[in-house]
Amino acid sequence: MAVHRVTKILPYQPDQLAALVADVGAYPDFVPWVSSMRVWGLREEAPGVTLVDAEAGVGFSFLKERFSTWVRHDRNAPKVEVGLLRGPFHHLRNRWEFFPDPQGTRVEFMIDFAFKSRLLDMMLQANFDRAVSKLMGCFEARAAHLYGPKA
Repeated sequence: MAVHRVTKILPYQPDQLAALVADVGAYPDFVPWVSSMRVWGLREEAPGVTLVDAEAGVGFSFLKERFSTWVRHDRNAPKVEVGLLRGPFHHLRNRWEFFPDPQGTRVEFMIDFAFKSRLLDMMLQANFDRAVSKLMGCFEARAAHLYGPKA
């Protein structure tokens, strides 16, 4: 079990980045290891706050898995939180928070997970900083594609 955190400044607006992260159905288009995504049950929890359930198919060289999560997008904050419904994890939580910054937005990303398989958990934990860095790169490239090099 480990908690990984990344903070990054990006030249976009907080609501743009939150919308990008919350659009989990688009992940197969720009996150290379997400091979499929099924989204269902969109509902409004409160004004400006939506919840949706999603099942991701993921594949790495040695691993192919499916897992389901709930995704909560709070447009008021803005932030996106994700929690486990079912899958190969003991637990999985992640949170993206977006704060105005003179250069655009300060993105704070946190993920906390543990696989049920100790071997798998150890293998992924060993490479996870690199994977999180690559994930952030995927979202940066997607933001540039959607919103231009600078918003």
